[in-house]
Amino acid sequence: MAAVAGYFAVRGLTDSSQEQALHNATLVHAAEGALHLNWESWLQGLVVDEPTVTRVLNWIYIFGHWPVIAATLVWLLSRHAEVYARAAGAMLLSGAAGLITFAAFPVAPPRLAGLGMTDTVTEQSHAYRVLQPPAFTNQYAAMPSLHVGWNLLMTMAVLAATRKVWLRVLAVALTVAMDATVVLTANHYVLDAFAGVALAQLGWGVAGYLQARSRSAPEGPAVPSPRVVVPPGRTG
Repeated sequence: MAAVAGYFAVRGLTDSSQEQALHNATLVHAAEGALHLNWESWLQGLVVDEPTVTRVLNWIYIFGHWPVIAATLVWLLSRHAEVYARAAGAMLLSGAAGLITFAAFPVAPPRLAGLGMTDTVTEQSHAYRVLQPPAFTNQYAAMPSLHVGWNLLMTMAVLAATRKVWLRVLAVALTVAMDATVVLTANHYVLDAFAGVALAQLGWGVAGYLQARSRSAPEGPAVPSPRVVVPPGRTG
């Protein structure tokens, strides 16, 4: 958890140019157009005039990320230490890759890119800034979406750790809800979500590979126990 806090501290200090971030946003949006994935404005238009729906979406975006991650990691650490180690390693790997991407390719989210979309989280809720203070955030860190990626990591960890159907269903449902929410609240592009999924899967795979190698590594030569020679005629 300390490493995750450190990640966001560094992320907040990443200085991104607004002009560059807006330019990169046009590149992302153009790429989506070429791939027929530029659905953000249309999708938000379906829900933005429904206050109850947007309120639920805001709650999912705010309380369905960090609280879910914290609760999942605590549960894994207490009951499934091996899966916890893999999940934590995957978070560190994907977080490091995310930081590099945010610094090298800052992207303004849809809410700041002049697409006519509404920033429902900021306009309708103040709890977000309590869980993630402005000093720890970079508003141009849209690509990739770690909201999507890290929630997916928690789901993969739960699926690996338990066979309980209700827990597995809940984990998948929370991830699917977050996938939809990041787009409907104008915080991420559809392409950001795909990038977050890919990064999470890469981190999970690499962490699993490193964990397997660690288990199979030789422990080193065995040290023979000293032999005790008892002289004839004497007993212990």
